[in-house]
Amino acid sequence: MKNLFLSICTAAVLASCGTMTSASASKVGKAQAALANTKWTLADNVKGKIPTLNIEGEKITGNAGCNNYFGTAQIDPASGSFSAGQMGSTKMMCNNIGVEQNFMDMMGKANKYVISGNTLELYKDNLLLLKFNKSE
Repeated sequence: MKNLFLSICTAAVLASCGTMTSASASKVGKAQAALANTKWTLADNVKGKIPTLNIEGEKITGNAGCNNYFGTAQIDPASGSFSAGQMGSTKMMCNNIGVEQNFMDMMGKANKYVISGNTLELYKDNLLLLKFNKSE
């Protein structure tokens, strides 16, 4: 049962991944709006608490679905590059830990970002990893 749950959660997170749409394709690797002092909520429906991303200068914080996380971010609006590093988190055990592990893994792999209106997309090269909606 536990493996089935983790498989479903993993499938749900991975289903949100995909290749870029034609609108986003033209924007990856190009100048983007600044991300400093912004807050985002994962756009996908996941079981449990919805993961968040808060960007304050070169620091990122948020909730990965259960545990709070923190780290650094190197963001270059001129090239649209994004890199999360020195990631750490609290260590509570939760039912949706698989979703959290996938979220944290994807955050670490992201190397580009695209902002379209109130949407933030994180990519690894041309592969869409995570999509967020602006919050607050």
